[in-house]
Amino acid sequence: MADDGWRPRLVALDIDGTLLKWIEGSGQTREEVGGAVYAAVHHAREAGAHIVLASGRSPHGMIPMTHLLDLHESGDPPLWVVASNGAVVFRYPPLEVVHEQTFDARPAVAAVLELHPNALVAVEERGVGYRVNRHFPLGELSGEIIVDELDSLIEEHVSRVIIRDPDASAEDFVELVGRLGLHGTDYVVGWTAWLDLSPMGVSKASGLEYVARELGVDAADVLAIGDGRNDIEMLRWAGRGVAMGQAVDEVKAAADAVTDDVTLDGAARELERWFPGG
Repeated sequence: MADDGWRPRLVALDIDGTLLKWIEGSGQTREEVGGAVYAAVHHAREAGAHIVLASGRSPHGMIPMTHLLDLHESGDPPLWVVASNGAVVFRYPPLEVVHEQTFDARPAVAAVLELHPNALVAVEERGVGYRVNRHFPLGELSGEIIVDELDSLIEEHVSRVIIRDPDASAEDFVELVGRLGLHGTDYVVGWTAWLDLSPMGVSKASGLEYVARELGVDAADVLAIGDGRNDIEMLRWAGRGVAMGQAVDEVKAAADAVTDDVTLDGAARELERWFPGG
C-alpha cells in the first residue's frame, strides 16, 4: 500500500492491549501511554489524520484516554470517540452522545445465566459508571459502581451488557456462545470469561462507519489497529486492519497485517510506517 501512495485519512485505535500495556496475569492494563506510542499518535494527527479511539470501554472509561494522549487542545473541534464496542458514539469535550443503539437484553442474559448462574452482570450507567448485580473483581469496571437487582438492571433496553464469571475461562465462554446462538444479539468474548452483549449488527466497525460517514472518509482510507476479539469486525472493515502481535489467532486472521506485541510498542511501529516522525 505504501508503494501505491496510500496514506490513512482516519486512524482507529483500540485502547487496552493496543495503546496501553497489559499487567501480566491481571486482565487489566496500565493507565499510562508510552512515549513512542504518544509521539506516533501525534505525528499522525499533525499530518492531518483523524484520530478516533474505538473501545469496549464505556464513555466514562474512555475520557481519561483522551487526556493521557492530549488529543484535545483549546480551539480544536470535539473528538469523535466510539465506545461500548460501537453501541455509543460520542464527541468530547464536552461529552455529547450523538449516536446510541439499544436492545432488549433479557432473553440473552437469561440464557447465559441458566448455564452460569453465579455470573456477574453489569450495565452501563452513562456518565456515572455501572450498575451491577454483584461487585466485579477490583479494577475491572470504572466509575461509580451501583449494586442493584438483576431484573432492574435489564428491565429497560440497554446499549450493552457485561457478563463475567471469575470461575470460568475465555474458552468456556467461547464454547458457551457457540452453543447458545443468542439469536437477535451480538456478542464478544474477552481475554477472560468476559462476555459483552450488544444489539445485533453493532460493533466497533458500525460505530466507526458512522464516524467516517460524518467526516466524509471512506472505509478504504481507514487504518485500524487492535488486539481483541471485539476488534475483528473493525479490522475487516478498515482499508488496512492491523492486529497486535499478542492477539489470538482468530484476530490475526481477520487482519491485513500483524505488528509487534504491545510490549514492543507495536501500534507505534505501524503508525510510523505511514506517519514518520522524523
